[in-house]
Amino acid sequence: MRSQTKIGVIAIALSLAGGGYYWRQQGDKDVAAHRYKTQNADQGDIQRTISANGTLNPTIQVSVGTQVSGTVRLLHADFNSKVQAGQVLAELDPSLLEAAAAQSRANLASAQAQQAQADASYNRNQRLFKQGFISQSELDTSQQAMSVSRAAVKTAAARVRADEVNLRYSVIRSPIDGVVVARNVDVGQTVAASFQTPTLFLIAKDLRQMQIDTNIAEADIGAIKVGQTVKFSVDAFGEREFQGQVRQIRLNPSVQQNVVSYNVVVGFDNDSGLLLPGMTAHVRILAERKRDIVRIPNAALRFKPADADDAPKQRKGGTNVYKLVNGQPVAVKVRTGITDNFFTEVREGEVKPGDMLITRENGAKQKSGNFQMRMF
Repeated sequence: MRSQTKIGVIAIALSLAGGGYYWRQQGDKDVAAHRYKTQNADQGDIQRTISANGTLNPTIQVSVGTQVSGTVRLLHADFNSKVQAGQVLAELDPSLLEAAAAQSRANLASAQAQQAQADASYNRNQRLFKQGFISQSELDTSQQAMSVSRAAVKTAAARVRADEVNLRYSVIRSPIDGVVVARNVDVGQTVAASFQTPTLFLIAKDLRQMQIDTNIAEADIGAIKVGQTVKFSVDAFGEREFQGQVRQIRLNPSVQQNVVSYNVVVGFDNDSGLLLPGMTAHVRILAERKRDIVRIPNAALRFKPADADDAPKQRKGGTNVYKLVNGQPVAVKVRTGITDNFFTEVREGEVKPGDMLITRENGAKQKSGNFQMRMF
C-alpha cells in the first residue's frame, strides 16, 4: 500500500514538472513575440514618384518694350486685356522723333543739292580737259568731289530711314495674340531706352496651355523621361488634383550651395482657366510603376536587432531584413528594387507574401506572467 502511494506521488510530481516546463517554454515564446512589432510582406503594386515644387508659367510669354525713349502719351491696353498681333498697346509722345525725322529729310535734300553741283562741275571739267584747258589733277579733284557728294546722299538717306523707323517705334504694338498679364507703365511716365530696353507690357500667348518649371535634384534626374505622367496640386485648389506630362528636361544645370538640379518642364491643359501664372505647384512625377510584385514595408529595412553583432551582418549586394520565426528574429538577405513612401520591391531573397517581418523592437525582454515551475 505504501509502495503504491509512493509511486502515485512520484507520478504527480513528474506530471507537474513536465507541465511547468511546457508553460515555461510557451511563456518564453510569447514574451519574444510581444517584444517585436511586425508587419507582413505582401504582393501588390508599387509606383515610384519624385516630388518637387514648381511655378506655373505661360508656355509662351513675351516682354514688350520700346527701342526709343519718350513720354507715354496714350495707353490702349490694361491688365487682362486680350490683344491681337499688331494691335496698338501704347503711344509715346512723338514730338522729338518727328523733329529728328524732319531734320534728316532736310539734310538729305541738302546732300542731294551738293551732289547735283558736284556732278555738273565734273561734267564741265571733263569737257575742258578734252580741250586742254585744265590739267589731269583738276579733273581728278572734281571727280573725287562728285564721289564724296554721292556718298553723302546715301548717308543722309539712311539717316532718314532710321529716324522714320524710330518714329514708327513710338507706337507700341503687340507682337503676338494673347493676354496682357502685366502693365508696367502709366500715362505721363517717361521711359528711357538708352542702355536697357524697358519692359512696358508682359503678354502671355495662351493661358489654356501652360507649363510648370520645377527643379529636380541630380540624384533623381536619371529617372525622369519625357512623356511621363505628372500629377500636381496648388494651394488655391487643395482638394483637386491636376495632371500633366513631362515636356522637356533642360540641360543647363542650376547649382546652389553645391546642390545640382535641373529644370524639368511639365506641360498641362488649362482649359478651365482655374490655374493662374505664378501659382506654386506641388508636383509628383510618376517615374516607374510595377504591378503584382512581392513587397516589404520600408520600416523592416530600417530595423536592426539590439544584438546585431550575433546576427548575420549586411553584405555587399543586399540588405538584411528580419523575419520572426518561432518568436526569434532570423536574418534574411534581400535585394531590393523601387520604393515608395511605404513599401519596397523585393527582387531577390527568401521573402514571400505572408512572412512576418520585424519593423521595430517594443522594449527589453520582460518576465512572463504565465505559471512556471522549476525542477528541483
